[in-house]
Amino acid sequence: MTPGHGARPDGREVESARPESSRAAYSERGTRRPCAFCAIVAGEASAREVYRDDDLVAFLDAHPVFPGHVLMVPTRHVQTYDELPVELGDPWMRVSQSLVRAVESAMGADGSLLIVNNVVSQSVPHLHLHVIPRSRGDGLRLWLGPRHGYASEGDADAVAERIRVALVPRP
Repeated sequence: MTPGHGARPDGREVESARPESSRAAYSERGTRRPCAFCAIVAGEASAREVYRDDDLVAFLDAHPVFPGHVLMVPTRHVQTYDELPVELGDPWMRVSQSLVRAVESAMGADGSLLIVNNVVSQSVPHLHLHVIPRSRGDGLRLWLGPRHGYASEGDADAVAERIRVALVPRP
């Protein structure tokens, strides 16, 4: 086990209780690793595509949570959500909304789960949106814990202020 694997948003150190081998995927910012999704976009790797235009490609996940699990990626290499060019914002929203409706309809799903991982849990260093069909009682338990609350109202206020200060509009 490896203690002290990072800092929480409040700056306090976090210790891991999990062995290194079971940690989530990690794609360091700016990595130069070969990109499997760029290979799909370029036609150098196969994928079961469900959508393609000049800006975005969507295809079935090779290791789906449930059948109908789709990944959507920008055609240009962008590693994280915050690096998505502003001009791709509208196409990203428009196509992702269409994909949600299509996946839910095609799979007879009650709803869907949308996930974008940035760096931590990002197995491929290329921005991708997971659209996962969900049905009541499907057994998926998305665990967002353990929760780490604020020590006090003052701590919560301080964190909110740090985020407000760091929130810089994009050019």
